[in-house]
Amino acid sequence: MKITHFLYVPFTGLGLYNGYRGSRWLKNRIKIFKQFVIPSFLAQTSKNFVLWISWRHEDRHNPQVKELKEYLDTIKEFKSVFTYSGVCFYDDKYPDNIARSRLAEAVHGSLADLFEPIGTVDYILMSIQPSDDVYHKEMVAQIQSAFDKMPEIQALGFKRGYIMNYQTKEVAEYDPNTTPPFFTIKFPTPIF
Repeated sequence: MKITHFLYVPFTGLGLYNGYRGSRWLKNRIKIFKQFVIPSFLAQTSKNFVLWISWRHEDRHNPQVKELKEYLDTIKEFKSVFTYSGVCFYDDKYPDNIARSRLAEAVHGSLADLFEPIGTVDYILMSIQPSDDVYHKEMVAQIQSAFDKMPEIQALGFKRGYIMNYQTKEVAEYDPNTTPPFFTIKFPTPIF
């Protein structure tokens, strides 16, 4: 099966406050992203993925966002793409009618920027990748292998993990009662 695997980062626009808590918040979030998340991408044993970062419309000309884009463009181990139409999954922090409208607008506005990274493939895998979370170095390889071995499955997820205090570097087990949003969904390309 020929695939494009997106590691999807909804950087701004998710949740309350229109998904943006100010310039200082963004500066700190980008710092965390560079310090922890990007090294986790570089550590992946399989680099067969595209990093897709979505932003709000108003972030297109933000100097911090431009600087991050320039930084990512220097990394040759994996591809990255930025879109500026909002969050491309259902955001349950909003009433259903608003969440659906936001999703439709975001997906519609992002597709043109995704055609080239998608290429000619049978399926698209979309893994949620929060901007302050990391995955095990085998995540990409394991996810793709599981979909390859079990073509009937449509989604995979992780139930447990670890959580770290970025300031102290203290690590603890993460075993929540609810299902974390760390899913990968398989889409036939025409449906995506």
